Amino acid sequence: MRTALVTGGTGFLGRRIVDRLLAQGRTVTVLARRPAPDLEARGVRFICTELGDHPAIADACAGIETVFHVAAKVSVWGRYGDFFRTNVLGTRALLAGCQTHGVRQFIHTSTPSVVYNGLDLANVNESLPLTTACPSPYPLTKAIAEREVLAANSKALRTVALRPHLIWGVGDPHLVPRILERARSGRLRIVGDGQNRVDMVHVENAADAHLLAEATLSQSNLLGYFGSSAKAGGKAYFITNDEPVVLWDWINQLLTALGEPPVTQHISLRAASFLGTVCETLWRLLPLRGEPPMTRFVASELAHDHWFDPAAAKRDFGYAPHLSMADGMAQLIANLKK
Repeated sequence: MRTALVTGGTGFLGRRIVDRLLAQGRTVTVLARRPAPDLEARGVRFICTELGDHPAIADACAGIETVFHVAAKVSVWGRYGDFFRTNVLGTRALLAGCQTHGVRQFIHTSTPSVVYNGLDLANVNESLPLTTACPSPYPLTKAIAEREVLAANSKALRTVALRPHLIWGVGDPHLVPRILERARSGRLRIVGDGQNRVDMVHVENAADAHLLAEATLSQSNLLGYFGSSAKAGGKAYFITNDEPVVLWDWINQLLTALGEPPVTQHISLRAASFLGTVCETLWRLLPLRGEPPMTRFVASELAHDHWFDPAAAKRDFGYAPHLSMADGMAQLIANLKK
């Protein structure tokens, strides 16, 4: 029976991938910080550890055919060394474990932030260079990890990096709750002119992409390294709903549907960036907990276009978002109103 290891398998996207694998009758191992009783009851094997435990995560690859590396340290703020230890060294340990134990496919969950350049990104493709200068350690370390994952692609181990953008949907513990919390506390401001367009991807579509990528890499192994399906190996792909939205219109649509007042107050990108610089300085100098209310990276992301061309994913492994933004929004609002 085909075996799979899912790092971060109890998270928002990881759990959806585990569900799909179990529906296929697969044998699934999850590497996470703590078990999930409902998944254990469905036969999932748990390895309870963190990505910082490099020997343990390398050993977790024994007997595995496919690794879905979904887990990461995700935040807009923190010490670079913490991000590097988890996102880079953890990924290296997994790759080493794959090579030692004969894993055949490695699907890496990356992020479009790896091409951050502080400018508008409108309908861009995978030809953009990886970032080497970003005011947040998350994109920097994810870019290093993605580069090493793709460099590890070989006849023995097929690798691919998927870049889902702003994953959302029912059960989202990050994006939508943060929007609602900040709006309800009066701390949400439109940064810039409020007309910037962004891509998002529904969690179900993101899970589809991971399984499709795995199927394509697996077919490559069946046909041989130079077979027609080997084209996906060693490449990165943007994964979106292919329906870019005006960010602040989408946020206000969500708020209005939930009976909350829309966001109308503006702050310029320049002012938000200055505020981010001040906050970052205070958080470095003082023993302040949590994330700063604004950072330079967040200011840039809230004001600029960032939408991407998913044509390569459609071409190379047949990705097609089946759940539209409108249908996803209707599901989300209905769930939040319960």
